This record gives sequence, C-alpha cells and structure tokens, in this order.
Amino acid sequence: MRKVNILIENDSSKVTVPEGTSLVSLSKNYKSLLKGDILLARKNTEMIPLNTNIYEDCSIEFLDITSPEGLRTYQRTCALVMFAAMYNLYGNTKQAVVRHSANKNFYCQIPGESVTQQTIDEIKGEMERLISNDFPITVIKENVSDCIDIFTEYGLESTANVLRYNHEEVIELYNLNGYYDYSGGVVMPSTGCVKYFDITEKDGNFILQFEDPQNPGNINAPLIYPKLTQIFNEYEDWSEILGIHTVGVLNRKVCNDETRDVILVCEALHEKKISNIADDIARSGRKLVFIAGPSSSGKTTFAKRLGVQLNAAGLTPKVISLDDYYKNRVDIPVDENGQKNFENLEALDVDRFNSDLVEILEGKEVATPLYDFITGNRRRETKNITLTDKDVLLMEGIHGINEALTYKIPREDKYKIYISALTQLNVNEHIRISTTDTRLIRRMVRDHYFRGFDAKSTLEMWATVLTGEEKNIFPYQDDTDAIFNSALVYELSVLKSYVEPLLLNISKDDPCYIEARRLLDFLSVFLTIRPEDIPKNSLLREFVGGSIFK
Repeated sequence: MRKVNILIENDSSKVTVPEGTSLVSLSKNYKSLLKGDILLARKNTEMIPLNTNIYEDCSIEFLDITSPEGLRTYQRTCALVMFAAMYNLYGNTKQAVVRHSANKNFYCQIPGESVTQQTIDEIKGEMERLISNDFPITVIKENVSDCIDIFTEYGLESTANVLRYNHEEVIELYNLNGYYDYSGGVVMPSTGCVKYFDITEKDGNFILQFEDPQNPGNINAPLIYPKLTQIFNEYEDWSEILGIHTVGVLNRKVCNDETRDVILVCEALHEKKISNIADDIARSGRKLVFIAGPSSSGKTTFAKRLGVQLNAAGLTPKVISLDDYYKNRVDIPVDENGQKNFENLEALDVDRFNSDLVEILEGKEVATPLYDFITGNRRRETKNITLTDKDVLLMEGIHGINEALTYKIPREDKYKIYISALTQLNVNEHIRISTTDTRLIRRMVRDHYFRGFDAKSTLEMWATVLTGEEKNIFPYQDDTDAIFNSALVYELSVLKSYVEPLLLNISKDDPCYIEARRLLDFLSVFLTIRPEDIPKNSLLREFVGGSIFK
C-alpha cells in the first residue's frame, strides 16, 4: 500500500501513514497537544473537516476551540444540530433566526413567537437525541436550483433568495440524517462531536451557548449587555424600515436599481441618531464627552458629525485627543512579548489627564500636552483649553469609557458614548454576519489606501488588536450613556470592490491566505454597489475616502 508523508505542525513531527488515512484516526495521537478537543484541521493552505482522508504528502495542523476557526466550526456544527432538531420537531412552522453574537454565543429568536421554557426543553431534548446517536454530517453537492427548492420547502426563503444570486451552478450542502443546510464553512464530522452546549431563555428569545474558547471543556456563560441588546433591537427596527434583513433582499434591491434610496435612508437614520445623542448631551448639561469603541468602528467621523450636531444644539465642541497623553516612549510598558504596549492604560499619563480635567471643569485655562509620534516624546508646544458655559469637551480614545481613566471625575460629570459596527444584516436565517469581520474589512481598506499597509499586514496584526479590545473596551461597553451603531446595511456591497483585489493579492503559500480565502468566500454572496452615491459626510467615507471631514 502506498504511503504518504505528513508534517504535523502542532509539534513539528513527521509521520508516514497509509494512503487514505482518516484525520479522525490520526488526530487521536495529538489530542494531548491541544487545550480542547480537536475540531478540524488545516491541510497546507485550506481548512478541512476531520472526516477527510489523506492521499498525498502534506502538512497538517490540528485546531481546537481556542482558535478562531475552531470556534467558528463549533458554532456552525452546534447551530446545525439545533436547526435540524427544530425541523424534526416543528417542520417549517417554527424557524429560529440567528440575530447576533452574545459573548461568542448566538442570540436567536423565533419570529412571531415569544419563546417559552417548554419550547427550549423540546429543542434541547431533540438536540441531545441527535448528539447521542452520533449521526454523521456529510457534504453533498447539489445544483443551485435544487437547493432553492429544498430551502423553499423548509420555509427558509432568505436562504433561497441568497442562492438565486449565486454565481456557482453547484454548491455544497451538509446532510445531517436527512436534514440539509448551507452553513458556509467547515463543520465537525458528526453530531456526537457537540459535547458542550446549552439554551437559555432571554426576554422571549433565547441564547444558544457554545463551548467556552477561553476555558475549553466548559459552556460559555450566557452573558448579555442590556444596553447593547437594546441597540441591536433598535437597529432591528431600522431593518424593518429599510425592509432589508438579509443579503438576498439587499441583492434584489441592487438588481432593481434601488440602492440610492437604501443609501439615503441608512444615512438619514445615522444622522437622526447622532442628532438625538447631541440633544441628550445638551439636556444633560455635562461638559465632558468621551467616545470609545473598537478598531474601525468609525470613531473619527462620528466625533466630527457629533460636533456638527452639538453646534446645531447651541453648543461649541472643543477636542482633546487622548493620544496626546501618552507617556514618552521610553516609559511605555511592554507586553508579554517585550513589545511596547500602547493599548495598556498605563501607557497614558492618567494622573496628568485627571489633573487637567479637574482644572478645566473649574473654569481654568489649561495647557494640555501634544504628543509627537515620530520621536515618541511629548512636544514642547501645548494646546490651551478653557470651557465656557456653551462649550463641551470631546475626547476620543480606546480607554474613554473606562472609569479608571478618569478616576478623579465623578461619573455624573461624564457623558460616555460607545460606538461599534454592530452589523444588523444576516446572510440568511442561519448565518449571521460577524461584527468583527465588518470592522476587519473596513480596516483593510483604510490601511491600504490611507496608511500604506497591505492586507497581509492588517491580517497579521488583527489578533493582537482583538486581544486589546477584549481587555480594554468590551468590559465597559454597558457603562455608557449612549451607544451608536456605525454599521450601514449596504456597506459590504461597497467595500467588496475595494478589498477583493487586496485579498486576491495574498499568495497561496502565505500564512494569511486561509483567512483571505474565507473573507473572499464570505464577500462572494454580495452584489457590488458603486460608491458614487455615498454622501460626503457618510461614516463609510472614513474608509473609502472622499469625506468632507478633513
């Protein structure tokens, strides 16, 4: 029998196995190298399921829940089991729709129904039956027209709509004991691989909980940020106004030449929300306004548009950049890799910042610092700030909503705003669009066109960016006075034409190729919208250029 040579990337070992060896059997020898159960593998430059057989020399890396693709694979598989369970129970009369992520779990609803504990118990019971039977999950290829018929029968009209705009004649479906679904990525080999899950009722909807990527072998907590959930619900109302919940409907509007109306209504909703926040600031009488949010959430343009609306409300905005309070580079703390950590709160001169704010609130004129990022030192020049009765001080920065940043200022004197691109659009009923992916695509476009970085550089630093956000921003997002959702329902259709060439430029032998390929596959479901109709003050202009704000 012919042999194949495999390099196991997890421990750099080399093994020789018979041709046709299954990754499931091979993976058993390497389970101890990972923190959690092995869920899938990377073969050379592609992600593959464990029920793949190996017929050629290659390199293999086994992945668990602690990796981004491992988490996505577990989420897809567990959700697939849930959808199959619900179809077995209710046919097409009761459908679950994934609305958004909640602490890396899925926040779901059953449209037209308030979810009861009885319903949850029924779904969990059927899921447990499917899992205990360890049904195989297999890949089949079907013609698009047949797939449309299948999903129409299931009552999944949004999935059928997405496929109507698919460029491929044949697509891959997953078959779970006669239930078919289109999940857009690798899943685990069988239902028995789903070992950790739970379902928790929340306000008439429910949370599908997965294995905790930070603590493998345990179920992730059903953590909910009430204010964030309120914003998701608000933007669900916006989707109703637009009549767009899924990519298929958006694509239909593109085909029908209705994109200009979509853009104008989206931008009007943004402007109305910013105006409401400005009015609330004016009513509050607070002088200090802090704006914080994760990377590529559009903080810069939001702050400028907020300034315009504050002017309209009779206030004069003045600006301090938190970046100007960085310590000299030599005093910046280092991370575990010995690199200067500019995202650490201790990188800022917090004491000086608090002293300045106290004096500003007392009506004094304060010489605030200016920072030179080229030299890594504070400049000799300063910026004088004083506030009158009609002035408001705007401050934008990563730590803006963290109370530790402004420990000398009473909470009632601060107005905090959290901003993020909380994507309200789904691909279909079962596939949500990741908020993180939206921001990553925004950042790749901006980094390339305005900061001189290629897509590879952005992808390489992205994991570090996310780690900083998990520590420095997300824990404080519910201690805010306002939340602004910067997502635009049409933006990925615009960004697609900008980012696709950047991703296609990443070579197949590059470590970033797998992530580039994933994003390209994701963007393939969108029809392109040209940017000509985007208003000059749009938040999207921060990333594609042409903004009226300089």
